[in-house]
Amino acid sequence: MRVVEVGCAIIHKNGRILIAQRHLQDSFGGLWEFPGGKREEGETIEACLSREAQEELGVGVYPERLLCRREHGNEDRRISLFFFFCKWENGAPRAIDCKDFRWVGPEEIRSYTFLPGDLEVVEDLILHWEEYFKTAEMGR
Repeated sequence: MRVVEVGCAIIHKNGRILIAQRHLQDSFGGLWEFPGGKREEGETIEACLSREAQEELGVGVYPERLLCRREHGNEDRRISLFFFFCKWENGAPRAIDCKDFRWVGPEEIRSYTFLPGDLEVVEDLILHWEEYFKTAEMGR
């Protein structure tokens, strides 16, 4: 069975998170997701997150800590999703390798249609928003 490891960046700044919309021609085109992508051979998940945030949105991030890991797939291919809290460090987001992007808060995030693999994490973020992001921003 082939295993693909994917880093998913929960990029936060001032109590909001950065989400990206997939290109229409991609699988799940038009849906929203946490920026990220496949880990390359010899690359850590943290390095993958930094590279993908720069490639997709032109922003520098610092991966702080793992929120959770989720598994999806079938008997031929398994996808391991690593959801990391990432601090925004620099750069104004641009839609470089995505259709669009948004900074969102808990009151608006449900108005975006997310990838199926991200839905459980979105709900967890909404439930614990103050705990996750107020604490993270206080020390910055």
